[in-house]
Amino acid sequence: MTGKNRTIDGAAGISLAVEVKGECGAMPVLLAHGAGQTRRAWKRVMQDLVEAGFRAIAIDMRGHGDSDWSSAGAYDVRDFAADLVAVASRMDRKPALVGASLGGLAGMIAEGDLAPGSFASLTLVDIAPRIDPGGVMRVVSFMQEHVETGFSSPEEAAQVIARYMPHRRKRRAGDGLRHYLRHKEDGRYYWHWDPAFISNMVAAHCSDTAHQEQQVNILYKAAANLTLPLHLIRGGSSDLVSKGAVEHLRELAPHAEYTDIIDATHMVAGDANDAFSAAILGFLGRQSTS
Repeated sequence: MTGKNRTIDGAAGISLAVEVKGECGAMPVLLAHGAGQTRRAWKRVMQDLVEAGFRAIAIDMRGHGDSDWSSAGAYDVRDFAADLVAVASRMDRKPALVGASLGGLAGMIAEGDLAPGSFASLTLVDIAPRIDPGGVMRVVSFMQEHVETGFSSPEEAAQVIARYMPHRRKRRAGDGLRHYLRHKEDGRYYWHWDPAFISNMVAAHCSDTAHQEQQVNILYKAAANLTLPLHLIRGGSSDLVSKGAVEHLRELAPHAEYTDIIDATHMVAGDANDAFSAAILGFLGRQSTS
């Protein structure tokens, strides 16, 4: 079975868009993207996984891409985590989970708190329990820009992306960018995500210190509870995950493996896909032979 697009039930009645590639019966690898992305972020990784004999399942997280928006504005990390648990429970065997940024945070909460034993392994892509507030604010600011006013054209959106990622080759509007935009009746183009999602992110970032500390402690506890095979892949130029954050994770979960991809920022898969896929496949291969 290859290239099939479908939907799958998440938590609380949320329908999630999903793409599946690979043979039925092969080891499933569930791919959960970061904030502001869609399942298309994994396009090249999925092909690499299939060629290596895995079954790749990439979802649009709630409020993103073609998945449902939450009418209740339920976009806490635990809500995303509950979706991952629901998806895993519908598979015939435990999937390996690869979570980038938001997807990785949701994976930690899912496996370390909500439903331990749901996944065969967990790969965290440039995310850890301790993250740099400045890097988070850069992501939030990018996502917040134009969220209400939109763009006059996909070309204008491409210019905004180029400013956010100056190290990347400028993306042409036709290179799949339209999948990340919604063309509305007013003639303007808007980011594909639910505005309530970014509003929740801003509110969380600006919440009182006690609330922020509580959320951080929940992540620390979840990470410390992880007993499954664990792998952290960090972008060598990441502004979210420092080397100190890597050591902190390894203190919480001493069995964690670690790969640093030198020529990558927080957007690891897009910056250095070949090295990224090699790191994932190496880790998954070691699990299948252990």
